[in-house]
Amino acid sequence: MKAAFVDDNRVSIRDVPDPAVGKRDLLVKMRACGICGSDLEKVYGNYGVVSSRLGHEPSGEVVAVGSDIKDFKVGDRVFVHHHVPCYECHYCKHGDHTMCKYYQKSNIEPCGLSELFLVREWNIVRGGVIKLPDHVSFEEAAMIEPLACCIRAIDKIGIIKDDKVAVIGVGPAGMMQIMLAKLYGAETFAIDINEFRLKFARENGADHAINANEARDIVNNMDAVIVSTGHPSAFKLALEIVRSGGKVILFGVPAKDTRIDLDLNQIFTNEIKIIPSLAASEIETRKAFEIISKRQIDISRIITHRFKLEDSDKAFAIAHQGKDAMKIVITN
Repeated sequence: MKAAFVDDNRVSIRDVPDPAVGKRDLLVKMRACGICGSDLEKVYGNYGVVSSRLGHEPSGEVVAVGSDIKDFKVGDRVFVHHHVPCYECHYCKHGDHTMCKYYQKSNIEPCGLSELFLVREWNIVRGGVIKLPDHVSFEEAAMIEPLACCIRAIDKIGIIKDDKVAVIGVGPAGMMQIMLAKLYGAETFAIDINEFRLKFARENGADHAINANEARDIVNNMDAVIVSTGHPSAFKLALEIVRSGGKVILFGVPAKDTRIDLDLNQIFTNEIKIIPSLAASEIETRKAFEIISKRQIDISRIITHRFKLEDSDKAFAIAHQGKDAMKIVITN
């Protein structure tokens, strides 16, 4: 079978053996898998997380079932979450599921961007596999994981109706943050330097779409600012436009060893809350599935490009450039 790998700042497709299915495993044929910002960082940047696997937003069809698996059958349409915590350790008991030592250890084999991938018992029994109803497409299901990550970040804000929420970096994840904030009753401000993405945000529900170079003169007193890019300048801007007592959510993936100078007195005297948000657990995954299934937001509107697995390198290049693209999905 074919699978995608990182190879000297590009994506290469290699032939690898089909995974061997154990008695407690599922084998899934990938039908759709989104490209995430963290995938781009693995290829083009300096990613600070151990895993270099590509593709963690897969949906597909079950093609083989281990003899001890009773809840799934061949032909089931499923979404699969690649990382699943234990829900029993000290971190999990405090709601810090993505800090669980088993979270990064659990994964799909060899990755989401492959013709077939193996799902282990750990993921299956802890809610990492969701059966899809017929009205949810494979492409929509591939958006469950990124939407879940956005939900985790949004939930850390605690939006009250008519709150002002700014999102800096209106790529695919930033656009989902806009949609969720609108769903929760906020007035939304989309901030970016990419005019294509500002226009896209304006046409898809953002109340305001503002070029980042002009934001300091226009945007202020935000109840919350979501930094949906890893660039340090975005974080600095967030500190300038958030209100006293407001929250800055760090969502975009910063490169490893990123450094920034801060005026701690400004943060202290204004009680600015800086809150990172990394990934998601099955709690947010289920929420995302429900939102998509009930059509509370039209998640498919974010998808602008589709590529076959063998064209993954081209897909990654377009996603990296981001000139006229939002969410890019690999299909198989």
